[in-house]
Amino acid sequence: MTFAVRGFVILFIREYSFLFAGIGLAVAAGFMLLTNKPKWNDFLAFGVIVAALITSWFILHPVQTPLMDDAKKVQSMIGAGTPVLLEFQSPY
Repeated sequence: MTFAVRGFVILFIREYSFLFAGIGLAVAAGFMLLTNKPKWNDFLAFGVIVAALITSWFILHPVQTPLMDDAKKVQSMIGAGTPVLLEFQSPY
């Protein structure tokens, strides 16, 4: 495996580790809850777990800020005489 491919694989795993852990948790919960003749409450518990994982993904995953691509607007805000808070963040 070349260095570039290995770096891409490591970056991919690091960026989507929450997603992989969530899928693993959902599979484990499904295996534990839905074996041996599951009842309605087992299906309900599994649905709640999956819904909580999906909701947490949408709440916690990083998103691009509205001014990310508009550098000229940000520069004009800096020189306007009012304080401007700049945040430098990595999406992961």
